[in-house]
Amino acid sequence: MTETPKIADEIKKMEYEPLDSVEKKLILFSILTGVALLVILVLISYIFFPTV
Repeated sequence: MTETPKIADEIKKMEYEPLDSVEKKLILFSILTGVALLVILVLISYIFFPTV
């Protein structure tokens, strides 16, 4: 029987690949979108559910 390769071993064999500029822009866009949506959610919760 052959032993199945472990994930850690396969990751160690991988070469380093720097991020492309498009990938960096996508990451930044998704982080900013998430933060903006959180701010909007907090503002809506303060408007519609004010604390007493």
